[in-house]
Order: sequence, then C-alpha cells, then structure tokens
Amino acid sequence: MSQTGCIVEAADLHAWYGSSHVLHGVSLRIARGETVGLLGRNGMGKSTLIRALLGHVKQRSGVIRIAGHDLSRARPHQAARLGVAYVPEGRGVFPNLTVRENLVMASRGDGRTGWTLERTLRTFPRLAERLQHLGAQLSGGEQQMLAIGRALMTQPSLIVLDEATEGLAPKIVAEVWAVLEAIRRDGIATLIVDRDYRKVAAHTDRLVVLQKGQVVLSGASASLRHGDALASYLGV
Repeated sequence: MSQTGCIVEAADLHAWYGSSHVLHGVSLRIARGETVGLLGRNGMGKSTLIRALLGHVKQRSGVIRIAGHDLSRARPHQAARLGVAYVPEGRGVFPNLTVRENLVMASRGDGRTGWTLERTLRTFPRLAERLQHLGAQLSGGEQQMLAIGRALMTQPSLIVLDEATEGLAPKIVAEVWAVLEAIRRDGIATLIVDRDYRKVAAHTDRLVVLQKGQVVLSGASASLRHGDALASYLGV
C-alpha cells in the first residue's frame, strides 16, 4: 500500500504512561475509505494506541503520519485539522448545549454539501426529535448518536471510535452498527474499538489484534472472523 493511499500510517510506535511502557513498536496503516477493527482484551493497549495516534499521549515515539503529514510530535488539534474525528469512550458531548448546538458548532464546510445538519438528522431521527434537549438530558444511546453525528458534521476523512457500543441497550446497539455501516459505504475511513468482536468483524474490512501492546494478528476480517486464532487471542 502506498503512502498516498493511507489516511493513517504509524511505524514502530511506543507509548508510556509515566514509567509504564504500554505500546511496544506498533505499526498500523489505514487506507483511505477503509474500515479497521482494533481488538484485544482489556488492558492490551487499544485506547492507548488511539490516543497516541491522535496526540493525546505525550510520552510516545515512532513515526505517525496522518493524510501524509508527519504528526509524530503533533498535538491533537493538528490531527483534527487534517480530517480526523474522534468519538471517545464516554461520548464527550457538551452537556449544557442542546443537540442542535452540539451539531452546529462542529460543522465545517459550506453547510450545503457533505454531512449537513439535515443529512445528519435524517441519519439519526432520534436526534431530530430532540433538537432542543440538552446533551445531559439524552440517554446513553442518544449521546452516542450525537457524538457520531457531531463527528460527521466535521466532514471527516477518518472517524475513530473508542468503545463504540459500550453500555448501550441492544436496540440502540443495532442502530449504531447500522449507522457505522452507512458511514463505511460513504467511503469514510473508520477505526473501531468494540468488545463485540463478531460485530466488529462483520462491519470492517480488516482486523488488528493487540496483545500486551503489540500487534499479534492482522488481516482481512472475512478471513479471520471464522478462525481459531482470533478467538484464542481474545480469550473467547
């Protein structure tokens, strides 16, 4: 895969929290328009890898390129300017702003093309019914929809979702996966962390598995989803 075809390219990435060495030489590529699932048991470095890629972890080394730009020592806002949208674990919506305000403040572009407010509300009809509700008044599932909708309003080339469906009711989980599949069809590159490895495998092009801060398995989702190696690394 050529560099020009990558939205994310990381090589020999190390990260620390204080004296704790969490990532050990991780390399990762995400092609433009590709959907990648990042899997691993708890404590294996998934969230740290995401945060390191986006500049949230200060103690890191290695090479990180976003959209061809060297962000190895960059701050989080620089990744955002290059079209990376982050939906963190815990959603991170603004609790004292309305649904409309949360969406509009994230809007980029001319407001007439791409992910407009109208298109986002068609994708998330629950949000259309709650435009004047404050973020704090929404259920957990509605907050996750708002967080994803807000990410789309930035006109991203890459969306990163940490624990995409954690703690959500089954009906809401199904709605979130349907939206993520629509994003995939729209050609937006996506990096997804979620505990339901079967759903991740069904809705991604490729899987990457971390164990103790290292990539131990990587390949096409269709090839890995039915094999024994994936289940053994995940302990299921």
